[in-house]
Amino acid sequence: MLTFARIAGILLGLSLGIGACTALPGDGPWMGGAQTTSTEALPFDVIDLTPTTVAAYRQPVTPDRPSSTSHLSPAQKLTVAPGDSLKVRIFERYGGNIFPTIQGQSADLGIQRVEPDGTIKVPVVGVVRVAGLDLNQIERRIIQQLGNKVQEPEVIVEFDAPRNLTVMVAGDVKNPGRVSILEDVRTVVDAINKAGGPMGSSGAGGATGSAANQIQVVVRRDGQMILTAQFSDLLAGGDIPVQKGDEIVVRPNPRVFTVLGAVQKSGNVEMSKHNLSLLEALGTVGGLSDQRANKTGVYVFRMGDLDTNPTARARVFRLDLFQPVSIFVAQQFGLQARDVIYVTNAPLYEYDKILTSIYRTFSILSVMQGNISLTSSY
Repeated sequence: MLTFARIAGILLGLSLGIGACTALPGDGPWMGGAQTTSTEALPFDVIDLTPTTVAAYRQPVTPDRPSSTSHLSPAQKLTVAPGDSLKVRIFERYGGNIFPTIQGQSADLGIQRVEPDGTIKVPVVGVVRVAGLDLNQIERRIIQQLGNKVQEPEVIVEFDAPRNLTVMVAGDVKNPGRVSILEDVRTVVDAINKAGGPMGSSGAGGATGSAANQIQVVVRRDGQMILTAQFSDLLAGGDIPVQKGDEIVVRPNPRVFTVLGAVQKSGNVEMSKHNLSLLEALGTVGGLSDQRANKTGVYVFRMGDLDTNPTARARVFRLDLFQPVSIFVAQQFGLQARDVIYVTNAPLYEYDKILTSIYRTFSILSVMQGNISLTSSY
């Protein structure tokens, strides 16, 4: 028959075992073996974040792809192709027998559709080869072909129905379809906004803030993918010019990071902005838990880019927030999508869990002893 002392010993041993199991390593992995060394034995590199080492991991202010919209020339890009429709008007500067002056009645020669061979047929002028030319070049060619038929002619050529001067916008936009680049559409962002903007945005101005950071834009040109970027990257200065025939696909691409351990609120968190620092990420979840957190044990786990570099190694960044300078380091360290932030438990908190378990065990023993005493009195 088990005596009270034996029962007490068994319960105490179980409480210590259970307390140790729950307290060590705690709510997450044991990080005691993470050293600032890089060896082949470890599947990751450990990097202490200091004012010196953080320089290599700062969040860039602007996207890697610089904006090239300043190099866009409408006259260079908007050329005529078979299937386009042109509106041609011809005037004589001082009046003549064939065409009126520009102040007089319009000499509209009607809509001229570009034939499959790249030509149009203009009254009086004849057949004009226009494929591959911009509007200014076509005007000069018509004047050249008029020769001496007209004295000092004035020619105006405009697009009427530019079937080929469009880009296709598809995916998660409000009005998917073809967008004419003649309607003041010069860049990818212009085309997306012309299609009504991304789904969920407040207006034609497009999504901004956290919504733009969860949207990916893919641009294909001549069958080749030339751009894959977050919509927020384009808004931040990475926009590029469009060309006729471009295909633009807008699709959701949530960018999240994960926070675990001794923080106020753990879980997956959407990145609310293009440039997010480690300090801002910790602030998003309410910061560290005052009672639980080990200020010297803040870690960021980052997988290597296995898609482009199969041999890439994962990295573990370690930050000691007990050092005042670490606040500035955390402001500079740029967080990336799929990063995992883990804050370890303080040692005193782990010991407190053990003591709490022992206290509960002795409480149970006290109740049992009281029950035994009552039974003995009978």
